[in-house]
Amino acid sequence: MSLGDSHLRSLAKAFSWRIVATLTTALIAYQVTGEIDTAIAIGGIEFVVKFFIYYAHERAWQFVPRRAGRSFPRKPSHTQA
Repeated sequence: MSLGDSHLRSLAKAFSWRIVATLTTALIAYQVTGEIDTAIAIGGIEFVVKFFIYYAHERAWQFVPRRAGRSFPRKPSHTQA
């Protein structure tokens, strides 16, 4: 089994996030402009553009190696004898 996400999973994640984020953007646009048509237009453009940006970002992370456990450098212990 691969450690990376499949292309389909990345697309599903991008789509589900875009629904939430686009609704938020459209609501903010409506609050600022008071115009539902403008809010829908902004939300629609934002959905398409950011969907592809998120997908590219998600796929780029597949090139970042994963480690089983994180190892942080330990501070030397200064114990007095």
